[in-house]
Amino acid sequence: MTFNAPADYAELARSRRSVRGFLPDPVPQDLLESLLETARQAPSGANLQPGRFWALQGQARARVSAALCEAVRTQQPAREEYDYFPQPMPMQLRKRQVASAQALYRSLGIARGDAAARQQQFERNYRFFDAPVALLVTLDRDFGSGGFMDLGMCLHGLLMAAHAKGLGACAIGALASYPEIVRRELGLPDSEVVVCGVALGWADPLAPDNQTQTEREPLGQYFQVLS
Repeated sequence: MTFNAPADYAELARSRRSVRGFLPDPVPQDLLESLLETARQAPSGANLQPGRFWALQGQARARVSAALCEAVRTQQPAREEYDYFPQPMPMQLRKRQVASAQALYRSLGIARGDAAARQQQFERNYRFFDAPVALLVTLDRDFGSGGFMDLGMCLHGLLMAAHAKGLGACAIGALASYPEIVRRELGLPDSEVVVCGVALGWADPLAPDNQTQTEREPLGQYFQVLS
């Protein structure tokens, strides 16, 4: 089953959302490869095209998911290799973060004080939300900060290309919390920085967590004309 994606790019961008509920239907390999080729058309400084995409299947996927869920359950300390959130988190950003989480948990009927249900939902990140396609995204450690910028544009291209084809997707930053576990379970070299994961597949239109869509701040908050 697919969602009908709008032809206009502005409509396409506004209608995209993070999908966390998927149908079991497989995504054809040629379609996945086409999406990645489209994503690679993103701008890239000096055409360096940083970043790699790894499709996790079978035992490899089961192994890394089990190890990551165990790390959460046993409260192993996170060891991110790059900073994502500002430290300390400014209050205006913290409010935005909390509102996003509240919208998701509210859609799932998870009460604020239900720690067990919240942890169970969080572990779904490490199972790639049971999507038919589980991708790991890495970046060569020798790249500078600009490599993250270029890879981010490529990731955006992948999410939009998937949406344009009626697929749903969700970028999963939580995978970067345990890079040593990811590399160990998948046999990846230390030169690969774990950036994120991506869950991809056909969105389940009845999944409650697919009914939420976060708001974007108004133009005046981030755009200004200097003269």
